[in-house]
Amino acid sequence: MEQQTPSTSEDKPEILLLSGMSGAGRGSMARVLEDLSYRVIDNLPPAMILEVAATDQRLRQTAPLALVIRSWDPLVSPEVAIRRAVDGLKESGINTALVFLDADDQVLIRRYEETRRPHPQGGETLPAAISSERSLLSGLRAASDLIIDTSDLNIHQLRDRVVARFGAEGRARIMHISMVSFGFKNGLPRDADLVFDVRFLPNPHWNPELRPRTGTDPEVAAFVLENPDTAGFLERVSELLLFLAPRYRAEGKAYLTIAVGCTGGRHRSVAVAAELSRRLAHHRVEVSVFHRDMGSG
Repeated sequence: MEQQTPSTSEDKPEILLLSGMSGAGRGSMARVLEDLSYRVIDNLPPAMILEVAATDQRLRQTAPLALVIRSWDPLVSPEVAIRRAVDGLKESGINTALVFLDADDQVLIRRYEETRRPHPQGGETLPAAISSERSLLSGLRAASDLIIDTSDLNIHQLRDRVVARFGAEGRARIMHISMVSFGFKNGLPRDADLVFDVRFLPNPHWNPELRPRTGTDPEVAAFVLENPDTAGFLERVSELLLFLAPRYRAEGKAYLTIAVGCTGGRHRSVAVAAELSRRLAHHRVEVSVFHRDMGSG
């Protein structure tokens, strides 16, 4: 579910720089962006980014551009190479966002073993190649505007994430927040910036009538949200997020992932995440909601 608010004067990124770990889904994301009318250029060396952008401006292209970066100059670190390009684009007045796709090492190993493709980093073993690439790209990951961890995402879920962030027409909001509900028993969301634990709230799981339902059910939501502790929690967390959002934005962070967790991720976290999103949407904040574990048993 995506909730939208009135637009501001700030444009959405004109150029997306897409990088990340090999096997994390850059190609899949590029295809989704093409479906969203982005013009995609794949395997572009960082040294050519400014030249391509300048040509794009001369041709007066209006559709946004996505540049997929896969190759690196052995004499220049990826972070330095991309930072030079980003600084040059911003000096030219081009709104730019750097997106990094990541996944756990074991997930990357499994994906490569399934496809039987060689890893571009080379090396004697696949784990060694992945470790080498992760070390090479660590600075670039830290400098990225948005990190998408695809470890737990299938192609359809990745598409939903990309569409939610980059598919809407019009202009960008003050801050885009992804609100993710989850269950602690299934592990923390790997790309979360902030995590809130709502296991202190009464659990609908112990009510036989509510147990088979989820937090999207009106009766379950009422059970959770009408508790006085929930009201106090929502008020304080909403104030905190509204305080943090513009300050993160001032530091250049356009995307924020907030995770709300309960035990199983079906009841309390779902209801609270939905209500937090509803409250934030009234304050010029763009919010997308993802219920990671709601369908799990």
